[in-house]
Amino acid sequence: MNKFKKKCKKIFAFLKKEPVRIALGLLFFLPGFILEKCELTVLSRILCLIALVIAGLPVLVEAIKGIFHGELLDETFLMSIASIGAIVLGEYTEAAAVMIFYLVGEYFEHRAVRRSRGAIKSLMDIRPDEATVLRGGREERVDAEEVEVGESILIRSGERVPIDCVILSGNADLDTSALTGESVPRAVRPGDPLDSGAVVLSGVLTCKTLRPADESAAARILELVENANERKSKEENFITKFSRVYTPSVVVGALLVAILPPIFGWTEWSEAIYRALVFLVVSCPCALVISVPLAFFGGIGCAASRGILYKGGNTFSAIAHAKTFAFDKTGTLTTGRFAVSGVYPVGMDEKELLALAASAEYVSLHPIALCIKQAAGEVARPDESREVPGKGSIATVAGRQIAVGNRALMRQIGAQIRGEHTADAGIVYLADGSEYLGCIAVSDEIKPEAKAAIAQLRQLGAEKTVILSGDRKENVERVKKAVGLDAAEAELLPNEKYERLERLIAEGNGKTVYVGDGINDAPSLARADVGVAMGAIGSDSAIEAADIVIMSDRLDKLPEAIRVARKTLRIAKENIVFALAVKIGVLILGALGIANMWLAVFADVGVAVIAVLNAMRAMRIKKAG
Repeated sequence: MNKFKKKCKKIFAFLKKEPVRIALGLLFFLPGFILEKCELTVLSRILCLIALVIAGLPVLVEAIKGIFHGELLDETFLMSIASIGAIVLGEYTEAAAVMIFYLVGEYFEHRAVRRSRGAIKSLMDIRPDEATVLRGGREERVDAEEVEVGESILIRSGERVPIDCVILSGNADLDTSALTGESVPRAVRPGDPLDSGAVVLSGVLTCKTLRPADESAAARILELVENANERKSKEENFITKFSRVYTPSVVVGALLVAILPPIFGWTEWSEAIYRALVFLVVSCPCALVISVPLAFFGGIGCAASRGILYKGGNTFSAIAHAKTFAFDKTGTLTTGRFAVSGVYPVGMDEKELLALAASAEYVSLHPIALCIKQAAGEVARPDESREVPGKGSIATVAGRQIAVGNRALMRQIGAQIRGEHTADAGIVYLADGSEYLGCIAVSDEIKPEAKAAIAQLRQLGAEKTVILSGDRKENVERVKKAVGLDAAEAELLPNEKYERLERLIAEGNGKTVYVGDGINDAPSLARADVGVAMGAIGSDSAIEAADIVIMSDRLDKLPEAIRVARKTLRIAKENIVFALAVKIGVLILGALGIANMWLAVFADVGVAVIAVLNAMRAMRIKKAG
């Protein structure tokens, strides 16, 4: 008996599937349609009734449930009334056709929604459930959420980074495409931070965890994407509000079409009721209710696959119409890393000056000292060295007393500086005893893609581009000229940045975008019409305050985000205009008695399928270039 019940459940579950119901419905409907044309009416009606029950019974059940839940005018109710009305009028083939083709439209809609959700659901794979922890000299495989901050974990080739961490030992190539959208592997070494979700392509790494699993990069990405649909665009809100007014209005219109013409003797009652049923079928707003949110869902998924995280559809319109762009400097337009940009020796060659400076800075861990040592290559250990707090270092190198540091150190040892080099982020001076040897210019590296990204923004309609930075004026001006921005304001405190941004918003023509990465950028990110955080190195407060997060820190993702937003908005508006135009046209034809039920089915199901297929284009927006 239990086996029989199980088999029955499996059969019923199979018959409930939309493709099966559509196939069975058509299997009975098509012969019934042909028999009607052959004037075999009784047999035709039997076959059409069977097709109607197969396709329409679940819809009728949903309509009855909707009535008890106060959802009187949803699409299942409208389709049920139209089919029952057609049966009453003796139009059996049309009654079956309404339900079967409504079911076809529902199938396409559900499939499109599943596909768009699948594009985002694939992001769930970026967060591993387990991690290999090193405890007491042994490896333990545990849930990622059980790993404490500061514990050592082992990540082998082919595994995903389970928790944000820093490398203690080992070298590897990383695939960060799930996080950043970048396909080129990134080489990492001891001291480099790792974001959870990246895949180790080769090598074995021992790392120290930096934060709990539920606060790691992968968890933050998933939270942003999962919450994105709660923040609806104005187009989505319009459709929601419109449907509340549109459907009841059309139902009232259908009642008037059914009642007024017979009362005034313009048509027969049966003809008027048929026109009213056409009205009801056409009035179903599913083409709009499904396709417009689907377009935004697809746009969010498309952007997420490229490392651009929209926190909601409400941001699309704002960034698509942005005219003013304000940027933080360090970590946004620049890499935040120092590099030697010029070597100016006196009485020796550049290579010798760099070698002396690197040796003198041998024990220093200052970022400027590190970049000088990197530029010099092989560094000789000094005989002795000491740091002079706030000024630099003094070391004995091959019997010479080499001082390397700022102007204050040069004054202290009595060295006379020759020449001026103020265009760079920092100048390091060298002296042998009190004899001046030259200087090395050090600057914050400008991101290689920054200039091209600003040019793309201009092509997309940006009217004003500005740096708002707390850095020194000469550094900010250097970046402004190199990148090609319109204006720059330097030496700003966080509150002054906020005030300058408010002024830009007041003066601007269109929406204003602020792009930043640090804690001091959080107020400005929250105040701008669109806040864009550079997520890979950005602070948690900046990411929290922003509307868009660029996970790769690449500035050329900003124009790409604008292109995705514009294409998504265009698709949503195309669906709105197309669906309304067809429906209004067929409603008018239906009221005049020109449109029949077949045209009404197209105006409902056909338009819905076309609109859904159009919305799915948002998931396949091409990259520039």
